[in-house]
Amino acid sequence: MPDSPMVGGTFCSTVYRTTDSPTVGGTFYSTITLSMAQHALDEVTEAGAFNPSASTFRNFISKDLSSQFPAESGRYHLYISFACPFACRCLTYLKLKGLDKVISFTSVKPKWERTKETDDYFGWVFPASSTEESGADPDTLNGAKSIRELYELANSNYRGKYTVPVLWDKKLKTIVNNESSEIIRMLNAEFNEIANNADLDLYPSHLQALIDETNEWVYDRISIGVYKCGFARKQEPYDEAVVQLYEALDKCEEILSNQLYICGNHFTEADIRLFVTLIRFDEVYAVHFKCNKKLIREYPNLFNYTKDIYQIPGISSTVNMEHIRKSYYGSHPSLNPYGIIPIGPSIDYSTPHDRERFNY
Repeated sequence: MPDSPMVGGTFCSTVYRTTDSPTVGGTFYSTITLSMAQHALDEVTEAGAFNPSASTFRNFISKDLSSQFPAESGRYHLYISFACPFACRCLTYLKLKGLDKVISFTSVKPKWERTKETDDYFGWVFPASSTEESGADPDTLNGAKSIRELYELANSNYRGKYTVPVLWDKKLKTIVNNESSEIIRMLNAEFNEIANNADLDLYPSHLQALIDETNEWVYDRISIGVYKCGFARKQEPYDEAVVQLYEALDKCEEILSNQLYICGNHFTEADIRLFVTLIRFDEVYAVHFKCNKKLIREYPNLFNYTKDIYQIPGISSTVNMEHIRKSYYGSHPSLNPYGIIPIGPSIDYSTPHDRERFNY
């Protein structure tokens, strides 16, 4: 999930029920101190605020074929969840850049499940067959049963979060990178020699400063802002996060009243990063994360903007609302203990929008 390195990553101790540490009475427990939280639900400070820690695998693929990770056709594999907005950023790049023929991908099941019989950790898992869960497939590449197993295959001593996306090197059998903001930059620029849509530049030089500035406040107040609201365990951090969230959404609405996209009239990385949150907002964040002050479909410009991006060829295939709903409502028992999935607004994002007024 993390978007960039952050200071003050949360530390935690996790108690596992195991079968190799006997104690009196026949019950087995061992305590393992971790250097990082294992998933987002662990990353809450003593003040009750959500504070995500940094991603850990940070290698780069390069167009330089002499590099450790060269941009070779068929060498890399992307593991995603259709539920995760950060993973879907990367899938969107595969589709838009025309890289899905040279970089394969696999999606996990939407709902977290137990990853090992020997402990109580729940996380992303693969289905046993391609027919078990529509939209998810087994890991035929490594035979892993879970994303956790991939991390442990890459580093047997790994003690951190088992997140998606995972950009995997088939040749070296390791994780290249699990930071979505860096993966999309690689996909944008380093594979152009083998991309079907090499001319598409989602991070053009003349807009880079504006994109970076926009990404910063969108990430902090919207992309992670919804999680700050949803995972807050005290009223004060929730109040602070929700005020910042809606100030940022209001700012987006104002910007989009005067231009086609968030950084002007050129579709960029910043739009993809914003879109993956907006498309989930009314379906899950409004209810599950208590972001109910105002819905996206109540913002005329933001709603039409979301529909416009959804209708760009290739993008709708990255949106699996069934997985989104199942994952959020089914994977956070502390927020939704009975796992009941609300009926939802069932929004049709393929209906006409008004954004063509900016096509001049």
